[in-house]
Amino acid sequence: MTWLYLALGSMFVQQTFVTLGKVLPSVLAPAIILELQIEASWVGVYVSMIAAVALFVQAGCGSIIVRFGALRVSQVSLLLTGIGLILAAPGFIALMIVSAIAIGASASSTPASSHLLSRYAPGKYAPLVFSAKQTAVPFGLLIAGLLGPMLTEIYGWRLALIVVGVGCLLFSVFLELARSEFDSDKDVTRKFHLSDFPETIGFVINKSELRGLAFGAFAFVGLQMTFIAYFVVYLTEVGFTLVEAGTVFSIATLVAIPGRIFWGWLSSQYVSPRVMLGLLAILMFFSVSAVSLFSPVWAHWQVTLVAIAVSASVFSWHGVTLAEAARLAPTSMRGAVTGGVLSFGQCGGLVLPLLYSLVLSLTGSYKLGFLVCASPAFLIGLLLLYSARNNLKPIHD
Repeated sequence: MTWLYLALGSMFVQQTFVTLGKVLPSVLAPAIILELQIEASWVGVYVSMIAAVALFVQAGCGSIIVRFGALRVSQVSLLLTGIGLILAAPGFIALMIVSAIAIGASASSTPASSHLLSRYAPGKYAPLVFSAKQTAVPFGLLIAGLLGPMLTEIYGWRLALIVVGVGCLLFSVFLELARSEFDSDKDVTRKFHLSDFPETIGFVINKSELRGLAFGAFAFVGLQMTFIAYFVVYLTEVGFTLVEAGTVFSIATLVAIPGRIFWGWLSSQYVSPRVMLGLLAILMFFSVSAVSLFSPVWAHWQVTLVAIAVSASVFSWHGVTLAEAARLAPTSMRGAVTGGVLSFGQCGGLVLPLLYSLVLSLTGSYKLGFLVCASPAFLIGLLLLYSARNNLKPIHD
């Protein structure tokens, strides 16, 4: 059990830093947009660039994880995140592009942590363990919402990016202390092939249970990335200051920490993962649709309450999905399969923020974009619940 706790703790911190690095530019977007004099729609382009790179990384990282070890891949992910944030600090568009590429390339962090935890987590409690690890994501969002605006108010957004970037680099070095144990299963004879990409995607598509998870990941990650990219900017348009908007964002994401553990516990004991994900998808649609109704007459507590509902669904499904994907995968392919499922999520993270940007550019409406991007989650929720009702028959079988 000692190694389980150490693995869980180290992967929690790793995931926190990677998440913090991924979302911090979006949280600080109002200040960046104001200083650089760029259109708000470019935030969605930046986020989509990250997702585009992450798509290829997660689809092909399985052999790399086996070859070099899950902890080594985690260290590299942290290095890339830190470098990406530091590159974004000068504010040059060319470096922003490189920044997005570097941060997107850190997407192997989740498959790597899933591979590592699957070695130590008891099968029955895997959804709970994976959900506990994935609480690092809302924890990272919480820190981004509180720390980012505070540092920006005092020192400016550039220093905020640099501080977090240096933190990522330092923790990457610290993880070296545990590498001998956590990478003891690496296979130095494993080769990386370009065929790993289509083989991983093909395995996920051809296995019906995984296909349902992949479709869900597309809608869920896409909606999550859209919300992260535009929620703080949207609140400042409604009348909130950057600090107020960041605080609402942080308070809301705090709910996802116990939420992920609670959904994981339910999925471990009482509710099938497919039913749980279907119910969460429906909640995603209604809560994000309520976000589109915000106006200056709404009280702060009302806005915060709706944001909490979003957090309980849009930010709380990951542990259930990852544990189920790892359970359905062969032992040697756990990292590859979770990466394959998440690569569909990155497709959503690429498509939906761009769709939101297009709607915003054409109509000037933040509200309509949230409604449009929430619709896929509603459809997936209905399909998941329908398949569960029919004796858990997988989607599109």
